[in-house]
Amino acid sequence: MADKRSVHLGRNAQRIREMIGMKQSALAMNTGYSQQYISKIEQSERFADEVLQKIAEGLGVTPELIRNFNEDKAIYNIQSNCIYNDHSTNSSQHYQPTFNNEPIDKVIALFEKLLQGEKEKVELLSNVNKAIHDLGQQINALKNREEPASGS
Repeated sequence: MADKRSVHLGRNAQRIREMIGMKQSALAMNTGYSQQYISKIEQSERFADEVLQKIAEGLGVTPELIRNFNEDKAIYNIQSNCIYNDHSTNSSQHYQPTFNNEPIDKVIALFEKLLQGEKEKVELLSNVNKAIHDLGQQINALKNREEPASGS
């Protein structure tokens, strides 16, 4: 008999996001949506398949994982397979989430680009600061020279 419980897609997406340690802002960056829109989606019981697909991709999971997500089964699976490393049971009977690290890799690559940009800014500011300091020394040297006497 089919499970007739109501599926709240937004809540499922939110719980998956929270379980993998992703903030709404990171999911927004991965999907191209605004953080406010992500918040609205997470409050929605249903939303379009295109949105579900994009959210799933942003989380690095499948749309089916979001549709069929069961927090109790996920926690049980994590406890059984990750914490205790107990593989004595038949794993086909357990909920097996599969997470794709691609969005995390994209975030890491973005942070590396941002870090490189910040390093370049610091170097540029350091060069500008040195140039200003050198210019100040040259101005002081010129001021300290004796000015030539004006002749008539």
